Amino acid sequence: MNIEKILQDSIQTALKNEFEVTEAHIALQPTRKDFEGFYTFVVFPYVKALRKSPAEIGNAIGNYLIANTSIVSAFNVVQGFLNISIADSAWTSVFHTIAADTSFGQLTPKDETVMVEYSSPNTNKPLHLGHLRNNFLGFSVAQILAANGYNVIKANLVNDRGIHICKSMLAYQKFGHNETPQSANLKGDHLVGKYYVEFDKHYKVEIDALKAQGLSEDDAKKQAPLLLEAQNMLLKWEQGDEEVVALWQKMNDWVFEGFAQTYKTMGVSFDKMYKESATYLLGKETVEEGLAAGVFFKKEDGSVWIDLTDEGLDQKLVLRKDGTSVYITQDMGTADLKYKDFGMSKSLYVVGNEQDYHFEVLFKILKKLGRPYAEGCYHLSYGMVDLPSGKMKSREGTVVDADDLMQEMKDTARERTDELGKIDGFSKEEAEELYQTLAMGALKYFLLKVDPKKRMLFNPAESIDFQGNTGPFVQYTHARICSILKKAVDLGIDIATPSQYAQLHEVEREIIFILSEYPQKVADAGREYSPALIAQYVYDLAKSYNRLFADLSIFNAESPEAMQFRVQLSKCVGETIKKGMALLGINVPNRM
Repeated sequence: MNIEKILQDSIQTALKNEFEVTEAHIALQPTRKDFEGFYTFVVFPYVKALRKSPAEIGNAIGNYLIANTSIVSAFNVVQGFLNISIADSAWTSVFHTIAADTSFGQLTPKDETVMVEYSSPNTNKPLHLGHLRNNFLGFSVAQILAANGYNVIKANLVNDRGIHICKSMLAYQKFGHNETPQSANLKGDHLVGKYYVEFDKHYKVEIDALKAQGLSEDDAKKQAPLLLEAQNMLLKWEQGDEEVVALWQKMNDWVFEGFAQTYKTMGVSFDKMYKESATYLLGKETVEEGLAAGVFFKKEDGSVWIDLTDEGLDQKLVLRKDGTSVYITQDMGTADLKYKDFGMSKSLYVVGNEQDYHFEVLFKILKKLGRPYAEGCYHLSYGMVDLPSGKMKSREGTVVDADDLMQEMKDTARERTDELGKIDGFSKEEAEELYQTLAMGALKYFLLKVDPKKRMLFNPAESIDFQGNTGPFVQYTHARICSILKKAVDLGIDIATPSQYAQLHEVEREIIFILSEYPQKVADAGREYSPALIAQYVYDLAKSYNRLFADLSIFNAESPEAMQFRVQLSKCVGETIKKGMALLGINVPNRM
């Protein structure tokens, strides 16, 4: 039963029958808290045409609803607002329908494939705080789209070649002394990242020396011996030099092993892994095709461009004069490869907003080339993450490392949980699992509750709080419900048979209404690619349930029917919280 839809249809019929008014869309809004009612219909727009007072119109519609529907129990008219109360029998009918639906919140299959590409790390450094938002956002959007009925492919395009990779390789070659992750007692990605920072340190010394000799800063940067050696190493890699390729393979293997551990801790996964080393040449054929079709043009120096000035942009390089690829060359080829592999109708690129222009150009190129998938390409642009200490810089070693931050969150979760005494009766292993669950719940929830497009400030201490709009607050609510259900089973309360409880309290109606909104919230989050909508939903649901817990008794309820109903309502709230948090990639504990 969809109360809002029934009410909208009934008001349409009332306008037709009482006033001969045909209204295509009936807008309802929540009744203000200081008035009696649940839904409000505004009658002001009809006053002039009908030449009747707001009270006359409101009373006529209200009386029609009372006489002709079973879901309206009462109404009142305040100026031009018709406030409508819903019968408790309608709310309990809605609740029992939800409780009996084992697939509640899973929308109808759409027979469409969507690819969500996220993470896209470089193999010259470990993942950092910015990667956490990217990975959590990509994984969550994939979960939400799957709940919307799409067949979802989670993809990762790893940037495993290029000058930045060669910088780490060269520094290791010069200063590494055959160090390994085992000998250094470091994860492989951390070891390689160490040499990326080492390159920058020595590179700056060379720049300063050249500037002291009279070179400008730009010339010094271009002529520094280390950079020239790195560029030469890249050339050797592209030519297949055995020694360079062997070093590249060894260091990349270290990084991928480190990434795998980090992804496991994050709780994210991928269905398909693409590597730039295998895709960077793919776009060259596309450039030739575009030249033949007149989409691209060649300049006198041999470089190939596209002119997008008529699209409000500018000219964009798609192939260098020496025939080497640029990022957009690779992206064109990779887009073709992904479509060939999966034939998806939508392709989402989860990439920070500093790449807005790049993707605007890429999608326009794909459309001009007539690619059948071009219309389905979408850049899920998200804002950067700052810390109270400010921005991060990988090459200077000032990033907030993802592994370190996740460990710090777990340590904080341990301290807070122990302080609050929420691990009584836990074994050591169970306690460690709880700390990890709370830490990742706090981290993911804090990064996902903000609209993806907004730049955000991450505050670790605030995120782990057990009160307010936080992951641990929602997780604790689920654990509380599990405790109630365990007690109900011990008391022999029938959870399966629908309760005959008939007279609801206001907070119970509110919870049922929030529960009924869940499928629409899933649809909205899927349409807008916004986990923030789900985060807000589970918080609202948990907050309302905690109000019920504070205002009403469950096991000392006024009647056996009321106790049975509240246990069943608790069960439904717990299941919905668990589903909603799973869409965010967050686990919920059964006890705390």
